[in-house]
Order: sequence, then structure tokens, then C-alpha cells
Amino acid sequence: MNENISQLAQQLGHELLAKGWQISCAESCTGGGVGFAITTTAGSSAWFREGFITYSNDAKQSLLGVSEQTLIDYGAVSAATVEAMAVGAARKANAEVAIAISGVAGPGGGTLDKPVGTVWFGFFVQGEKISQKHLFSGDRHGIRLQAIEFALSNTLKLLSK
Repeated sequence: MNENISQLAQQLGHELLAKGWQISCAESCTGGGVGFAITTTAGSSAWFREGFITYSNDAKQSLLGVSEQTLIDYGAVSAATVEAMAVGAARKANAEVAIAISGVAGPGGGTLDKPVGTVWFGFFVQGEKISQKHLFSGDRHGIRLQAIEFALSNTLKLLSK
């Protein structure tokens, strides 16, 4: 893990502790990378509730409550899906904040509408849902690292609003 990701996870912990809030994450293409970054921070058990690696659509449905219809209508890599993932992660973990990530890390799997590097992020902060799409470049490893860094950085921005 790079130093910037470690620093972002530490800063996130400080913000959450200051607010007395807990965080959870639901990850697909990052495969638990956000949870790993968070739990690398000493003392993270005070603010990290739990993480869900929901790589398959079945897992998104059974663990997070994403509806089958949402997955049929919009696909796993969509605003609707990551918003449902974030809400599900927050509810299951009883957390005030949740991060959800679903994307196409490559090298295959891309389409014209969702090329390799397309990643959707869902954020849940005290009942508010926010989704954002980002297109990253690079190889699978690079796309995943960029997604982890973006998720942590954007969560910090949302907490400081």
C-alpha cells in the first residue's frame, strides 16, 4: 500500500473519531482494499465496523440487500447499485458512514458504455446517499489502487462538509 493511502486512512480515522461515527465498506473491484487500508491504521477498531467483499451479484443481493431488479436494470457497475450497496453496508453494520465500490478493473470485461477503468463509488453519510463515477487509467493493479485512494479521499471531503 502506498503512503498516501495510509495517510488518508489515518485522516479518515481522526475525522470519524472526532464525530463519534463508525464506517463500513462494501467492495467489489477493489476486493477489500479499502478495508485493508483502514485496518492497517492502528486503533481502527474504534471507528471501523465491518467490511463486505461482494464481488458477485449474488453476494451484493444476499449480504447487502441490492435488489435483483437493480442489477438487471442498471448492472453491477452503476450509480443505483453502489448506492444500494452503501445503504446496505451502513444498515448491516449499524454505521453512520459507508463506502461502496463497483467497477471494471480489467484487463477484460469492459464495454463501450463501461470501459476498463470505469468505477462507481457510493457513499452513505448520515442518511445521505451520494454516487460518483470515475474513469481511471492503467493496469488492473493501478486502477484498483486509484479507486481505493479516491474512495478514502472523497469520504474525507464528504465528512468535512
